[in-house]
Amino acid sequence: MEIVYVYVKKRSEFGKQCNFTDRQAELNIDIPPNPELAELYVERNPVDTGIQCSTSMSEHEANTERIEMETRGVNHIEGGWPKDVNPQELEQTIRFRKKVEKDENYINAITQLGLIMEHCIKQNNAIDIYQEYFDDEDTVEVTEEAPSAKTINVFRDPQEIKRSATHLSWHPDGSRKLAVAYSCLNFQRAPKGMSNDSYIWDLENPNRPEIVLKPSSPVITLEYNPKDSHVLLGGCYNGQIACWDTRKGSQVAELSTVEFSHRDPVYGTIWLQSKTGTECFSASTDGQVMWWDIRKLSEPTEVVIMDITRKEQIENALGAISLEFEATLPTKFMVGTEQGIVVSCNRKAKTSAEKIVCTFSGHHGPIYALQRNPFYPKNFLTVGDWTARIWSEESRESSIMWTKYHMAYLTDGAWSPVRPAVFFTTKMDGTLDVWDFVFKQCDPALSLKVCDEALFCLRVQDNGCFIACGSQLGTTTLLEVSSGLCTLQRNEKNTASSQQPSLKPEEETEGEEETEVQYQLEGLDEVEEEGSPEETPA
Repeated sequence: MEIVYVYVKKRSEFGKQCNFTDRQAELNIDIPPNPELAELYVERNPVDTGIQCSTSMSEHEANTERIEMETRGVNHIEGGWPKDVNPQELEQTIRFRKKVEKDENYINAITQLGLIMEHCIKQNNAIDIYQEYFDDEDTVEVTEEAPSAKTINVFRDPQEIKRSATHLSWHPDGSRKLAVAYSCLNFQRAPKGMSNDSYIWDLENPNRPEIVLKPSSPVITLEYNPKDSHVLLGGCYNGQIACWDTRKGSQVAELSTVEFSHRDPVYGTIWLQSKTGTECFSASTDGQVMWWDIRKLSEPTEVVIMDITRKEQIENALGAISLEFEATLPTKFMVGTEQGIVVSCNRKAKTSAEKIVCTFSGHHGPIYALQRNPFYPKNFLTVGDWTARIWSEESRESSIMWTKYHMAYLTDGAWSPVRPAVFFTTKMDGTLDVWDFVFKQCDPALSLKVCDEALFCLRVQDNGCFIACGSQLGTTTLLEVSSGLCTLQRNEKNTASSQQPSLKPEEETEGEEETEVQYQLEGLDEVEEEGSPEETPA
């Protein structure tokens, strides 16, 4: 069947009909040539003309929309129980299991699945796909490649009002994520409407942070728990200690009370190597170092006042701005102060006055970075004013090595975790310096301009290949250094120790470490006799 619809429109609605006719051409205007006009022109001789041998082509550009990626996960918990069975009750679950195990369908299913499972188990036992075949090979020779670094990714503060990136922390499992603390350190000069949020970034997705951390006060320092990657510890601008559990969301899981917290901003937080994995300590410019247990953050478990006169007066305390703790020396910790003095402390001393062991003086301003050498724990790096210095615990009068005085102020520093002679520093002019005192002592082996604004913090990944730098405008730049800077060179330990007489090989410090461990065990015995509240089972 054909359907026809005729559209009808009046002639008045679309104008008059056009009628065309033939007619002769008409001359409307005639302009004769004027020889006088030729005098106004100059003959161009010779004439240059460019000719392309290739085909002329046109180029078009299109800026497509950026694809935003989002990572989502599922937190699996035990389930599948009937509504009338409480999985927390052991008797109910045992009774239900016995009932199911008597079912013939259950027995047949287990028999069929058992064969498949047995086949998979035999495959796993036959081939280890994760086996490392080259673990025992010798370390490579010193590479001739020039030191270099390249930018891998850039993570920008998504807020309109930019804040400084004040601290960085790598995810302990594989370092696939990076936690960044954002805050404004200008006292009473924070812009109106500034956000307090800090973020956890996925290294493969710089477009949007993976997790948002929402504190009550801006976070200055942020640290992953090495034993539980879901838990983070933060030191706030108002002096409180905050704890997050990413499985519970963005809000703070535990928060210390104001009256028992620090009186100034918290510039340092470190997790302790404990059985429970819940103990930590913090430092602030109010001159106090506090120990905490995140299971009970209502008040600190211990407080040490940084009064080097050993009178324990808070008025005489030195403001703490950096912390150092080495797991191989569990009773010792070090504090870098605003006054340029490093205070070495012993937590297990019998009296509070004896907890401050000694001091190291050498900087003209605050010590922004303090870290022990991972290969030689008796030696440590400090960064302050215009220099970086290397110290030995056996030489308190002066540092054993130091850099030249730079034109720009130094803001942070860290040792390489894989090479004993390499360390990194950041400066106010946006430069990252890589020092290798086996290769060059007077100047950095590599100086890289990361950004135009000041760099405030840096953190080196555990494999030594990646470095994250945080800037004044909240931009975090991820860099990858060349293989020569992140690979242990042959005889590097011996070369490093020969250049610094106080650097001891590990064999010479074994006796001292045994004494330290023995001292720790004695301290643990005393704690058990007194009854420690931290170890009381919940």
